[in-house]
Amino acid sequence: MTSKETTTPTESGTTAGQATAPVAPAAPKGATPPTKASLAWARRRRTVARFWQRYRTHRAGLFGLAGLTLIALIALAAPLLVGADVQSVTEAPGEALEPPSAEFPLGTDQFGRSLLGLLIWGARISLLVGLLAAALSVAIGTLVGIIAGHYGGWFSTVVMRITDWFLVMPTLVLAIVLATVMSRSMWTVVLAIGVTSWPTTARLVRAQTIAVESRPYIERATALGGGHGHIMSRHVLPNVMPLVLAQTTLGISTAILTEATLAFLGLGDPTVVSWGGMLQDAREAGAVSSGHWWYLAPPGIAIALVALAFTLCGRAVESVLNPKLGVGR
Repeated sequence: MTSKETTTPTESGTTAGQATAPVAPAAPKGATPPTKASLAWARRRRTVARFWQRYRTHRAGLFGLAGLTLIALIALAAPLLVGADVQSVTEAPGEALEPPSAEFPLGTDQFGRSLLGLLIWGARISLLVGLLAAALSVAIGTLVGIIAGHYGGWFSTVVMRITDWFLVMPTLVLAIVLATVMSRSMWTVVLAIGVTSWPTTARLVRAQTIAVESRPYIERATALGGGHGHIMSRHVLPNVMPLVLAQTTLGISTAILTEATLAFLGLGDPTVVSWGGMLQDAREAGAVSSGHWWYLAPPGIAIALVALAFTLCGRAVESVLNPKLGVGR
């Protein structure tokens, strides 16, 4: 004769011998559930943190970033450091073409203006033109590359042949033509550089777009009713942005060099001070033949250092985004 098993209720309200399902921890009182926007921002912060962690391993990239940060801070503080009066020809404090001294560490120009002050003030225009021209160039190249890679067919063939025509034409010659036929201003220089230097970005972005659109999730998005605009903006563009970022960083140094060349040829804005404009003024003043090296050296060295810094940063960014390259260490 067997006795019945007796079950006694436990403190949790279940009986002994019964399996209990795991209970999820209760959310803290007053806490709001994460929204879609907060989750997206958290994901972006993690991405930026990972990017910076990898970027810090590239010593050359860190040197370039430190140099750019210093130059950018000096350019932003130019009104406080030297003031806008340094550009005035009528209120020049020194004599024409004075060599470096305690009062003028880099000497003076042909009007008696301090070259150190002009160098600091000119950094604002040179950096601004380089950034805007590179942004315009990359924007045009990205738009052309994504559209050509997405639609394909005869449309892509026509667009790429036009791109090849721009690619084989000398960029500097096209920029000189545009700067000559348009009014002389800073925006003309930006436009001339931007609309002539986009083909390389367009070809790179087109190749990346074709690679992205061959992935299965693009086919699923199309099957679910995603249109051309949705596919290009929500799926293709985020995947080509790392390439666009690296190309922008590398393009700024080229834009700065092109701006300096146009200004040296007398096609820049005569109302503003830039490093290329300083070289053009030195040429007109006969600094090369008369041996006034202090007039030529500072702007030339500044252009070279900024271009080098942007190139180092661009190579480091490219290496972080594409570890297979293995450059920049």
